[in-house]
Amino acid sequence: MTPIMATQPPTFVVASDHEFAGSIPAVYDALLVPLIFEQYALDLAHRVAALHATRVLEIAAGTGVVTRALARATPASTSIVATDLNVAMLDQAEAVGTSRPVQWQLADALALPHDDETFDVVVCQFGVMFLPDKPRAFAEAHRVLAPGGVLLFNVWDRIAENEFADTVTTALASVFPDDPPRFLARVPHGYHDRAAIADDLAAGGFRRPCDITTLTARSRADTPRVPAVAYCLGTPLRNELEARDASGLDVATAAAALAVERRFGAQAVVGKLQAHVVVATRH
Repeated sequence: MTPIMATQPPTFVVASDHEFAGSIPAVYDALLVPLIFEQYALDLAHRVAALHATRVLEIAAGTGVVTRALARATPASTSIVATDLNVAMLDQAEAVGTSRPVQWQLADALALPHDDETFDVVVCQFGVMFLPDKPRAFAEAHRVLAPGGVLLFNVWDRIAENEFADTVTTALASVFPDDPPRFLARVPHGYHDRAAIADDLAAGGFRRPCDITTLTARSRADTPRVPAVAYCLGTPLRNELEARDASGLDVATAAAALAVERRFGAQAVVGKLQAHVVVATRH
């Protein structure tokens, strides 16, 4: 495979890390949600339901996989406000809908448009990694939680513990050797250090110790191409690839698919997933 030379500086790529636009939300919801997000969303929803909360705020709701799980797992008397800063992702979530009414709201996790002590639970699925100022976001969650309220979120463990993401990233480095696309390692898998998470939570006002549990799961796809397309076209990794060579997206996706096939087989594939689930309680 002929390497594709970089055409844009890395700073452009970093600026695109938060851009879930164009066809990305639809591909994300159709492929990435069942591939890696759904089972962890069910875990978070069951944890929220066990808290018997009556007022739940979701931040960085994305295309609504946790929102849908929360709507099924909690009673109708539990109010759910699902927020995101990205209009395209929130539009996708609303288009899919939920089994019962929830409130969809455009909101910045760093400046929540809610009064103090409004919610019993604040929940976030794989969104904290994208927040540019994590202590500030945690302070906002702390502010809107009632005393004794719980912040519940998950983050991906290091990329080496998440086999499809690791395989795709390694494959793309061979396509773009001068400027390897590192979005997956840099952002989704870039906030896995337990001590750093605990320190950021304490800086945001949460009491120590927080509870951090590591959950391992299996990711399954019908073909090796599914993980390649999911990551290359359904995440801001697409922005990073197109920044290097707008005409090379198909080449990059094909290289990723071939790498997945070589590692996991030519038919149905199964790879390891690993994430941390974090529970922090407000004073």
